[in-house]
Amino acid sequence: MYKNILVLVPTELSTRPVADGSISLAATSKAELEALAIGYEASSIPMTAEGGAAVGSIYEIERQRAFERADGALRMFEAQARNAGITYRCRALSALPGEAVEIVGAAARLHDLTIVSQPEVDRDTFDNNLAQKTLFEAGGPVLFMPYTFKGALRAKRIGICWDGSRVAARALHDAMPFLMAADRLTVITVNEDDNVPSEASPTHLARYLAHVGVAVHLTSLRMDDSEIQAGILSLAADESLDLLVMGGYGHSRLKETVLGGVTRDMLRSMTVPTLMSH
Repeated sequence: MYKNILVLVPTELSTRPVADGSISLAATSKAELEALAIGYEASSIPMTAEGGAAVGSIYEIERQRAFERADGALRMFEAQARNAGITYRCRALSALPGEAVEIVGAAARLHDLTIVSQPEVDRDTFDNNLAQKTLFEAGGPVLFMPYTFKGALRAKRIGICWDGSRVAARALHDAMPFLMAADRLTVITVNEDDNVPSEASPTHLARYLAHVGVAVHLTSLRMDDSEIQAGILSLAADESLDLLVMGGYGHSRLKETVLGGVTRDMLRSMTVPTLMSH
């Protein structure tokens, strides 16, 4: 199981989904959590005062307020972690939004797993952007907790979204600690005849997973591309899945990584914790 987990604690959204998910996972796996909260500094300050010293003072006040927002978010997390008796440490920082992406990405690369909160599309917040960017910067698995999530993370009935691609394989291997502890695995393919290479077929995948010692069930869906996200989530509800595993797709546009269609739709509408790797 994962032993070293980074938890990105939101400073502008609810902390409960990542707190409940990460702390319950640490309690069952004996993992150590590093909770990181970043208060966002304003990138520009209204010129309300004259002179370099006055402007410097305004920036310092803004940095302090950003740090206090991060510290406040961590206090809520820490109270819950302390009561659970887990091993954890907390770190509060202030940074510009662009700097925050670099900080979290670098930190994630030295952890087994990074846990973030699902972006809330109806909220205009840097927390949303940071969670999405982490998927492409982490270099490892990122577990998105739905913003409606509360309670313990079970991860005993797991759905593996499989198309035989590099990113799907990366997610599969990154999720292996969860898979090996599961009670049931469901391999989900969509439009298999069109998309899955024969050498990476669901049957081959089931054979590969046999060494895990967990029952593997194969499910094939047939639907239009616009229905894929809804179809997967409907199956997750029907099968009472605790966790989904899938590749996090993206493509470059003007030096920026843009989310692929299914990945974007899943982040907007997820109803079950979802582990993604890019």
